[in-house]
Amino acid sequence: MAKKPRLRGWGGVTGMAAACVLTAAVTLGPIAYSSGGEDGDGARIGGQGVGQGVTVQAADCTDPEASLTPSSGDGPTIDKIKQAGKLVVGVDQNSYRWGYRNPATRSLEGFDIDLVRAIAQNILGDPDAVIYRAIPTNQRIEAIQKDKVDIVVRTMTINCARIKQVAFSTAYFQAGQQVLAPKGSPITGYNDTLKGKKVCTATGSTAYDALKQKSFGAVFEDTASAKRTVPNQLDCLVRLQIGEVDAVVTDNALAAGQAAQDPAVELKGDPFTTEYYGVATKIGKDDLVRRINQVLVDYRADGKKSKWMQAYRTWLASDLKGISGPPVPKYR
Repeated sequence: MAKKPRLRGWGGVTGMAAACVLTAAVTLGPIAYSSGGEDGDGARIGGQGVGQGVTVQAADCTDPEASLTPSSGDGPTIDKIKQAGKLVVGVDQNSYRWGYRNPATRSLEGFDIDLVRAIAQNILGDPDAVIYRAIPTNQRIEAIQKDKVDIVVRTMTINCARIKQVAFSTAYFQAGQQVLAPKGSPITGYNDTLKGKKVCTATGSTAYDALKQKSFGAVFEDTASAKRTVPNQLDCLVRLQIGEVDAVVTDNALAAGQAAQDPAVELKGDPFTTEYYGVATKIGKDDLVRRINQVLVDYRADGKKSKWMQAYRTWLASDLKGISGPPVPKYR
């Protein structure tokens, strides 16, 4: 049997990911750093442009992205954060371009991290007044419900199932599920070419849910002898590199960053869902949700000069081209 070629990674992504996995596994406690750095089918990626908020009804979960109206006022949750003097935030530390630890500076950087800093600046007057807690994909909701964090900013998709478990801000990014595979792979996208192929997803992700609904014959479930779901999405790229799986299904926003890390892989086909990322917090913390929504109003303001567009140009534009702006907020 021919040995599968080892894929090249950005700066040795396999080693980097292994280190991140070992670190992230100790989540919600030991990994708590100040921000000083120590420690729909064929949907287009991106937003629908900047515009006025749309007010919708939340009955029967027809619009899970609809959130509470913005407010710059305080409340019991905001007061508690101010008394603590720190905003405790669940983030990723190994998603390139979104939330990752820069090996040169050892600081957390990325699109999500910039948004965290804006929220801390608004509430506490200091963008560095943050305790970061690295959490795996499958622990995001638990971290919120058990008050391990104040908020989660971790490429977290808003959907009908999750709004029963946590509260979300308005959407700050639009993405879609897509297939990532080696450039020479016969896989062409989310279609019949997945039949019989081993596919990796993150536990608790919308990618796993999508495969549960329609897998095209892909082999993606864990078995007694093979585990194909992982705690952190980057682990899938490592498994792809060492030949344990044939493809990865994940948000194209994350997959684009992984393709930038490893030039031997690429996005296949088109996005096959439309998904929106939101800032998550505990249900009932309405003052915090409203305050974050006000931060997002300010973050989107000024069109091409907005802080949102500045963050996009800094972190995402080279890999996710053609995005004109953030999603239009929806309110209920």
